[in-house]
Amino acid sequence: MAQSKNSIKGILFALISSGTFGLVPLFSLPLMVPSLRPEGILAIGVPTILFYRFLFSSVTMGAVCSFKKISLNINLKDIGMIFLLALLYAATAKFLVDSYEYIASGLATTIHFLYPIFVSFIMISFFKEKKSAILLIAALLSLLGVGFMCWHGETSKGLATGLILSAITVFTYGLYIVGLNKSRVSLIPVETLTFYVLFFGCIIFFVYALLTTGIEPINLTSDWINLIFLGFFATFISDLTLVLAVKYAGSTITSILGSMEPVIAVLIGSFFFAEHFDMYSTLGLLLVLSSVTLVILFNKSE
Repeated sequence: MAQSKNSIKGILFALISSGTFGLVPLFSLPLMVPSLRPEGILAIGVPTILFYRFLFSSVTMGAVCSFKKISLNINLKDIGMIFLLALLYAATAKFLVDSYEYIASGLATTIHFLYPIFVSFIMISFFKEKKSAILLIAALLSLLGVGFMCWHGETSKGLATGLILSAITVFTYGLYIVGLNKSRVSLIPVETLTFYVLFFGCIIFFVYALLTTGIEPINLTSDWINLIFLGFFATFISDLTLVLAVKYAGSTITSILGSMEPVIAVLIGSFFFAEHFDMYSTLGLLLVLSSVTLVILFNKSE
């Protein structure tokens, strides 16, 4: 019974995590796309956006830990692994946002969603996770649905570059999820681990910004709002619930339920940024939702 309750918790956290991560385009595109900026106002560089994104999210997580009186003490032996996880998470954020400059955000997030297949491969091949026909069907349904959502044959000068950048996140995010579950840091309190991942991510992007564009000034109130929402919803909430999902449901189920991420991203791209959405997109959406439903029913029956 307790195991069943934990699985339900994990499913809920996984859906919240993937759904909020899918909000990244909503808050980042108005900052970085010139055509979406007010007339005469320059776009903000990716290094600055990512620095503030991780700054706000780590400060928020630190405040939560302080309010709940959660210790931030960690074993020095864990610092290296936590930094590696932060690097993987930061790389995912960077390459995904970079890909928006070359292809539609919905397509980029859709390619990114191939990571459940990678996670399943690692868990079965290296950690001897039990193969499940139901989860395999769910993964294939979600993959097929994602394929339909980007069926429209987009062609652009930077298509190859955009696809490569978004494809890199398949490996960085997949390794991040597996690392959360299978390394010794899984024993660290969720809030403490999340804080350090976000804090190290902030340091990584601070250095990255200094070595590239520098920290650009933010002059518009709307830009501050987008940066705060990007840090809170699409980073703080997303990563905290991801760590909780992996803890309660495991890496494979969490990654499969990440299918809500491209669904949200495609819908946002369509409704807010006039990106492509047709009957194939609708069919893909239904297949992904079927996949999520299958995972939920499978866990209820266990």
